Amino acid sequence: MPPSPSKPKSNARIAAHSAGQRAEMLAALLLRLKLYRIVARRFKTPVGEIDLIAQRFGVTVFVEVKARQRSDAEGEALLAVNRSRIVRAAQYWLARHSGLAETPFRFDVIFLAPRRWPRHVINAFDAS
Repeated sequence: MPPSPSKPKSNARIAAHSAGQRAEMLAALLLRLKLYRIVARRFKTPVGEIDLIAQRFGVTVFVEVKARQRSDAEGEALLAVNRSRIVRAAQYWLARHSGLAETPFRFDVIFLAPRRWPRHVINAFDAS
């Protein structure tokens, strides 16, 4: 998908983008330590983006990574997860990987906050 023309990005936007990439890198490291295999990062589709796609024990896991400045903002971050966008993007990915379409899958969220261990919420929401 070609990049769309846009306005020049502000310094704050660039910093947020960099912080998001660092958070996704840390989340991928956490998953690898938990014996997940990272299949894709920042998978872009016409209907949305999935931060990480991983597999473990035959289960495909679509992971949303949320980084916050305060650890007490996890509830707010979970509400901010655009579930329908992630589900549509996951359906798009599964349609293009037909061999995995019949295997189990789930949606996880990894929360990151400064001076806190990452929190991995397994099966954070369902596809309905």
